[in-house]
Amino acid sequence: MQTERKKITIAQPTGKLGILIPGMGAVTTTFLAGLESLRRGLYPPYGSLAQMGHIRLGRRDLGRQPRIKDVVPLARLEDIECAGWDVFPDNCYQAAQKAGVLTPEQIETVKDYLCAIQPMPAVFDRRFVKKLDGPNVKRGKTLWDKHLMLEEDIAEFRARTKAQRLVMIWCGSTEAYQTLSSVHETLEAFEHGLKNNDPAISPSMVYAYTALKNRIPYINGAPHFTTDIPALLELAHLNGVPIAGKDFKTGQTLMKTIIAPGLKARLLGIDGWFSTNILGNRDGEVLEDPESFKSKEVSKLSVLDTILQPELYPELYRNINHIVRINYYPPRGDNKEGWDNIDIFGWMGRRMQIKINFLCRDSILAAPLVLDLILFTDLAQRANMPGIQEWLSFYFKSPMTAPSVYPEHDLFIQLTKLKNTLRYIIGEEMITHLGIEYYHYFE
Repeated sequence: MQTERKKITIAQPTGKLGILIPGMGAVTTTFLAGLESLRRGLYPPYGSLAQMGHIRLGRRDLGRQPRIKDVVPLARLEDIECAGWDVFPDNCYQAAQKAGVLTPEQIETVKDYLCAIQPMPAVFDRRFVKKLDGPNVKRGKTLWDKHLMLEEDIAEFRARTKAQRLVMIWCGSTEAYQTLSSVHETLEAFEHGLKNNDPAISPSMVYAYTALKNRIPYINGAPHFTTDIPALLELAHLNGVPIAGKDFKTGQTLMKTIIAPGLKARLLGIDGWFSTNILGNRDGEVLEDPESFKSKEVSKLSVLDTILQPELYPELYRNINHIVRINYYPPRGDNKEGWDNIDIFGWMGRRMQIKINFLCRDSILAAPLVLDLILFTDLAQRANMPGIQEWLSFYFKSPMTAPSVYPEHDLFIQLTKLKNTLRYIIGEEMITHLGIEYYHYFE
């Protein structure tokens, strides 16, 4: 049965789109350098579904396969303005040089653009990121004072750039793992906690609260709690603001969400999945702290269970020994190495192995996700789609969902969900891939 089509009114993406980014390290500077390079026509938008991807509309035999950006009203790259916060005062040219992701030639080509972006002082609390410290931080008696300072930063940016719409996306470090406390339960309790410096409120929560209070969509690119706490979910719904997250799906987890669905589809059993990473950038250094690693570990470990559904296939997946390790190794820089050993079994219980050695560049994989998430979240805001954007699960390790449903981690189901949501928004029919209309079985 076809999903009933609904006419959705989408405000056109007129004027400037302002992007606000807490954390201006490797991911952000790679995104910014790439964005400006795209605008100058230096590279195609490799890795960006929003810019390079095609979408099928209607029957296969009609041949309607336009680019997404040609049928979905997305913001123009030329209309994007960017600013952000960081604990280090380096401008984005200096930060890109230190990150070492791009070649010197690539950085020099857009030096003028990167030099002009100077990070604003950040909201920072070293209890949540023990491995980092920097001088470019906001000084205030209370978290509420720092929230008001962020509001001033946003107002100044909006006035300077004349941005008509804003999106905030967290590209900062992973914060220490924490469990929910009473201050997270209601908006009233949270605001009281801001004014009284409740120790359970993290810097990312201050950014998210400020964004949502000002009706700015918020995207969480890290695995820690932010907009998925009840207080901020309440605020997002109260103000009608889209939220998305969490934890950009880039290296090893990307491979898991590609490989695991294939093994399950063929009903091949898994005895164990051992994953280790070596990484030498700021993210690797931060994750050396056990509390920050705990946030990442929870995110990474959750993937296999929902893909493999061991409760439905206990003979195949009930007893998987799933281990994840992350090791900080400075010589590697941003060139992450993810190594996976997968012990599988098949017909008559015979054992086999799969070994994956993924030599990736973490920020190169993350940068196009940042672009897509910005464009699609802005679309959601203009299409009046508030709250959790589950259709953007394609981009995250730990997708946010409604409380009543489990997250989809299968990359291919996620892609179908994303494209069907785009079809729904623009008034096209859903694609079920049934394909029975091309044959005549039941005539």
